[in-house]
Amino acid sequence: MENTRFNGTSTYIATDDLTMAVNAAVTLERPILIKGEPGTGKTQLAIEVAQSLSKPLYEWHIKSTTKAQQGLYEYDAVARLRDSQLGEDRVHDIANYIVRGKLWEAFESDEQPVLLIDEIDKADIEFPNDLLQELDRMEFYVYETKKLVTAKTRPIIVITSNNEKELPDAFLRRCFFHYIKFPDEKTMAKIVDVHFPNLKKNLLSEALNAFFKVRDVPGLKKKPSTSELLDWIKLLLAEDIPPEALRTENASKAIPPLYGALLKNEQDVHLFERLVFLDRSKAGGPQRS
Repeated sequence: MENTRFNGTSTYIATDDLTMAVNAAVTLERPILIKGEPGTGKTQLAIEVAQSLSKPLYEWHIKSTTKAQQGLYEYDAVARLRDSQLGEDRVHDIANYIVRGKLWEAFESDEQPVLLIDEIDKADIEFPNDLLQELDRMEFYVYETKKLVTAKTRPIIVITSNNEKELPDAFLRRCFFHYIKFPDEKTMAKIVDVHFPNLKKNLLSEALNAFFKVRDVPGLKKKPSTSELLDWIKLLLAEDIPPEALRTENASKAIPPLYGALLKNEQDVHLFERLVFLDRSKAGGPQRS
């Protein structure tokens, strides 16, 4: 029997809320719009859904210059002009110069695919609206060849956004929305265990404690994400850093070792340095005016 429900995978820890949202979107046959902090697994979700349900995956990564038409198809007029100058026979069939986009590829899949439209908010504000009809009707018209392309099966569509700009209301109405909350300490421990199954419990406990203390510092420009935590733990293991070196009760150790894996700009480093100085000042008693 075909597996039609997503329950996470051995390499992707999905909360109950997230799995419920994915399955609801599949049932409603609507795109699922995923938002959340960077590093919360938005892009990876589509990959894991495809793996979990044994479906083909098509990935469309959006840039600031991406146009909606590129997801459907592009007509390569330059190649046709070049071939006409060279006297190529293929120039007489315009279909030879139609380049299929990711939506076209997904529409022509013989089995239901998963289509990722990644970071949709990077594109022009009109980009989502330009896809409304195609995502609603699951078809589009190729004017150059006078061909109607219709989806063989409706794809499972995962759309991600980093909230760089507001998405149009008409687009939002057609999506099932889910915000991936940043993992709590219990969920994060499960995520770390997937990547470092042999990590000693005391090191895991101290690393998570230090990591969440860093995230809780008010005024951080960029809070460290899950991927940065995993990088940091990898470095801690490589450098054989002992668990006790991660404890932050002592003000002189307020900045974690190898903090460059967690803090990614000078403002946040300077913020930590000021906090260390203030903590040491308090620990040393009253200061002279």
